[in-house]
Amino acid sequence: MRITIPNQLTIIRIILTPVFIVLFLKGGRLNVAIASIVYLLASITDWYDGYIARRLQMITRIGQFIDPLADKILVSSALAVFAHEHYLEWWMVILIISRDFIITGLRSFALYIGKPIITSVLAKWKTFLQMAFIFALLIYVNIPGLPEIRLDRVESPYLIWTSIVMYLIIVLTVISGIQYLIVNRSHFYELVKRTFHWIIGLFEK
Repeated sequence: MRITIPNQLTIIRIILTPVFIVLFLKGGRLNVAIASIVYLLASITDWYDGYIARRLQMITRIGQFIDPLADKILVSSALAVFAHEHYLEWWMVILIISRDFIITGLRSFALYIGKPIITSVLAKWKTFLQMAFIFALLIYVNIPGLPEIRLDRVESPYLIWTSIVMYLIIVLTVISGIQYLIVNRSHFYELVKRTFHWIIGLFEK
């Protein structure tokens, strides 16, 4: 099977994700700076692969599957790294990751059965705010002399800008996730039905 240029860029994004994780967690101003650049490059591939796929009509089923998955892996990794370094609360990250992978799974199933899935405006705002937050935090940690924002080192961890923005993201995450399931409930019911039949089939063998 020939791998198209957009799919190659998606694979590069997946490969760059662990590089970002290792460099950021290694610590030190230089490593964090390089990790931030790596994340920026990975994010650029996200925009560029979609542009090429649409412009050159290289949209493939495998691309429709792995592109959003690569996005979730990259974003989830960044949030998990931030939580590990005490910039965020773990429960926030776990909630966001759980919601995103459930929706990604539902989208993949809809793609498998050849039916469209409806994306809400709230979900798009959630994604935009999430990406903006990640870039803002990466910029912040690379500027020397700014006030400390690690939650374990500040007096009011729930009143700093990172926490306030994350509260908004959490609200959008929950509401848009529920909206997704309601609007696309026919896909969800079909997935549950097929899963139920598959389990019954296992017992009948």
